[in-house]
Amino acid sequence: MARVLVTGSSQGLGLDAARRLADAGHRVVVHARNDRRATDARSALPGAEAVVVGDLTSLEEVRAVARQANALGRFDAVIHNAAVGDQEPRRVETVDGFAHTFAVNVLAPYLLTALLAPPDRLVYLSSRLHRSGQPGFDDLQWQHRPWDGGQAYSDSKLFVVALAFAVARRWPAVRSNALEPGWVPTRMGGPSAPDDLALGSVTQVWLAVSPDPAADVTASYFYHQAPRNVHPATRSVELQEELLDRCARWTGATLPPPPGRPA
Repeated sequence: MARVLVTGSSQGLGLDAARRLADAGHRVVVHARNDRRATDARSALPGAEAVVVGDLTSLEEVRAVARQANALGRFDAVIHNAAVGDQEPRRVETVDGFAHTFAVNVLAPYLLTALLAPPDRLVYLSSRLHRSGQPGFDDLQWQHRPWDGGQAYSDSKLFVVALAFAVARRWPAVRSNALEPGWVPTRMGGPSAPDDLALGSVTQVWLAVSPDPAADVTASYFYHQAPRNVHPATRSVELQEELLDRCARWTGATLPPPPGRPA
């Protein structure tokens, strides 16, 4: 059985994924934004091995999450589920001076990836809207152009796919993949979302722990366990390297050397 960390797992898709893993006998560590949500997560999933706590809008709290997680021991898989949606009516700046959407959806998974002991598998949640993302780096933090929450979200989901593929290239021993769970009726997706909530967490769990050869891949992108096309810019090594460089400068953390492939 595997040990799996799931970020953003006090509710929604993250909790569904954690519950699926626990029900299958895996050891699950859940993540909550604050102590109140941690209490909710423990109540919702009493079988969880532990709860790590930290607000992913703050780089210092992301570092704290990494310290808590590393203290528990190495994980077999990490599911980067935590995200914010496209409904922010204005640009919100984090305590570190970054656009809130970019900080949570891109910087946080990057920093956790850089600080956590590398697992065997990494799973990053994106969105079908990443295909509408703009792959440029001009005004990435929306300091000069008029705010567009939908575009900021799409851009962030494009960059998180590029991050997954960059890690796959840098760490060939680690299976690093991305997926879109579908537009499902969670708090983020809204009650009128048309996709099946029951299927929303299946693919991330499959990629994290399944022995299925179709899940034992890297640098791939999925929807409901089937490969799906991505924005071509996410495959650009130049874009991937620029993203890694900027994230390293902004967070002060670089990806460690590649780990050896497990037996």
